[in-house]
Amino acid sequence: MEQLIELYRQWSGSGPASVERLPGAGSNRAYYRLAGSDGQTVIGVVGTSRDENHAFVSLARHFILRQLPVPRVLAVSDDELRYLQTDLGSTSLFDAIRGGREAGGRYTMKERELLVRTIRRLPEIQLRGARGLDFSQCYPQPEFDADSVLFDLNYFKYCFLKATELDFHELKLEADFRLLAKDLTAERQEAFLYRDFQARNVMLDADGNPFFIDFQGGRKGPYYYDVASFLWQASAKYPHKLRRDLVYEYYDALKQYTEVPPVRHFVSRLSLFVLFRTLQVLGAYGFRGYFEKKQHFIDSIPPAIQNLRELLAAGHFHYPCLMDVLQRLTELPQYQRIEQPALSRADGYRTAEQNVYKAHPQDGPATFSKYDGKGPLVVRVYSFSYRKGIPGDESGNGGGYVFDCRSTHNPGRYEPYKQLTGLDEPVIRFLEDDGEILTFLDSVYRLADAHVRRYIQRGFTSLMFSFGCTGGQHRSVYSAQHLAEHINRKFGVEVHICHREQQINQILEAR
Repeated sequence: MEQLIELYRQWSGSGPASVERLPGAGSNRAYYRLAGSDGQTVIGVVGTSRDENHAFVSLARHFILRQLPVPRVLAVSDDELRYLQTDLGSTSLFDAIRGGREAGGRYTMKERELLVRTIRRLPEIQLRGARGLDFSQCYPQPEFDADSVLFDLNYFKYCFLKATELDFHELKLEADFRLLAKDLTAERQEAFLYRDFQARNVMLDADGNPFFIDFQGGRKGPYYYDVASFLWQASAKYPHKLRRDLVYEYYDALKQYTEVPPVRHFVSRLSLFVLFRTLQVLGAYGFRGYFEKKQHFIDSIPPAIQNLRELLAAGHFHYPCLMDVLQRLTELPQYQRIEQPALSRADGYRTAEQNVYKAHPQDGPATFSKYDGKGPLVVRVYSFSYRKGIPGDESGNGGGYVFDCRSTHNPGRYEPYKQLTGLDEPVIRFLEDDGEILTFLDSVYRLADAHVRRYIQRGFTSLMFSFGCTGGQHRSVYSAQHLAEHINRKFGVEVHICHREQQINQILEAR
């Protein structure tokens, strides 16, 4: 402390009028606010790692030259264990959006604007900041690589996964880890990877403009990482639509600094980094919570598991052992967040004592319809010809989903397939070799899975899917059959199949 005061005295010409220690962060660095006799304040930092301090000072000076919104380093001690920087105030983005976070993700327009303003400035430090940057100054390594990925994945395995006592095949899991590391590092990028980009590390000035701090762990790497780190922070509770909008804002801002990949490729790559970042933070939560017994980190585990649950429901990852382990992890009793509602009758309607939806406490319990809690779900899947009309709904619920297959390549245009249907091997081979129908069904599966899962939770008994094409013979038959088998295999519910124009009916029994 005395050495920090001496550094201040050397810089200003006199000692500070007051010294205030600031609340600690996640690192072992200590922060102080030092005020002069004229009321002007600076921040003093005392660290235990010379290399870490050296990295911050070098990066900060480079970013200032690039005219980026970071604190200016004012003075550094000879041993580089202490330095002074400009005071950016006391309001972090984390503090400014506290209301929306505590309201369970209900962010006001003002809070949303602060998030948009921040995420749009991120490419500035990533791309402008990387120009001319000497990455050899980064700590503890200059570049994001497969070894660093494997380190974090094994951190997750040993500090979190093993603590749950979940059974898994270690060699198969290690093979998937190596494949994930290879995929994450497949595209070399010359961006500055902030690595700890989160709301706590963004300070706001009086006008709400963001300034970036605590970037000493940054290195060369892919920009997707920081987007995942910021938007999938477990405690932030960003709702899906807000998160999606912020991804778009980032993607739009990125165009100002570099040539961007197509949206679909961008989203696919981002999902890989969201998966990796989620496992990384679970490793940290496991170590800090389960081993160091810090309650804050234990409390952060359920929201992180919910992020993982939503990611698994939405994504298609090609790591079979890892996906199996993560799916079973999200199903462990201690991490269950959504339960089957206990229902009570009230004038023909039912009120959930334990709601399947995530409602804000001030809204009270949700009132459900008379169809809740009736029994096991039965799904009906139809194929049909648009020329003969959309199938009617025997249940009286309105007909459910109707999907138009006519945008996909039609085997019925070719002579060898005219007398065959979507159940015949030559037609199946034609459709799958062409691939359009597979892309089409990928989207259908995601929508259907979410719907079936929620209907099961609420105890609904009937759901209908219909697929139409020109003749109701090839594409619609293939699609209906595959969706029916997919739902029966994944959820074990009874599925009725009706290929109307072929007069074929089949029942896949509940399992």
